[in-house]
Amino acid sequence: MSSNAQTRRSVMGGAALTMVSASALAAPRSAVGTGLEAGAIRAIGVETARTEYEGRPALRALALENAPGLDRLVVLDTPAFGDGVIEAWISGAPSATANATARGFVGVAFRVRDEDRLEAIYLRPTNGRADDQLRRNHAVQYISHPDHTWERLRAEAPAKYETYVDLVPGRWTHVRIVVKGSKAQLHVDGAEQPTLIVGDLKHGADAKGAVALWIGPGTLAHFSGARVTS
Repeated sequence: MSSNAQTRRSVMGGAALTMVSASALAAPRSAVGTGLEAGAIRAIGVETARTEYEGRPALRALALENAPGLDRLVVLDTPAFGDGVIEAWISGAPSATANATARGFVGVAFRVRDEDRLEAIYLRPTNGRADDQLRRNHAVQYISHPDHTWERLRAEAPAKYETYVDLVPGRWTHVRIVVKGSKAQLHVDGAEQPTLIVGDLKHGADAKGAVALWIGPGTLAHFSGARVTS
């Protein structure tokens, strides 16, 4: 792509992820050809490419350096999302040019509005097996931009919006996020019990918006098998 502006607003075709729109807590009504298979995604601060990764068809997403705004996103073409379930295989690792503070940040944003108002839950894969217990405790993070950054949430409510889960950089991890009203739960790698429970989503119980793949600075991420049920 010829410029950051083109990259941030590009529409990429044919990426091999599957999107499904369905009724919450019921069998899917239909497998609608929306999202990545139909080529209707929008990259913001991210360079994307279709690829194969660790045995799965995948979307490769590289966070651009010096991108404006708090968030780097791949916005999916799905109906406005309020309550429902988001599932995906995700993988993150520090990019080749990342600095020492990079953790391979990768996750999912939901109820995205105006590109900079969102709720998100993401992973810090290099923290998962760190020798430092404190770093391990920061393996999973909830944020609500623009007002509730990770720094603010950690300062005002230590340990409430982040927790530990076993992670390996570059390895596929399955995430399932269940959203209802002002509550969200993250399930990792098929676990019945949630890894993280957020009981007070900062944009409120009635917020709605897009679903997006979320990529942090200094990250090379991969995504596969995305599914949205709402």
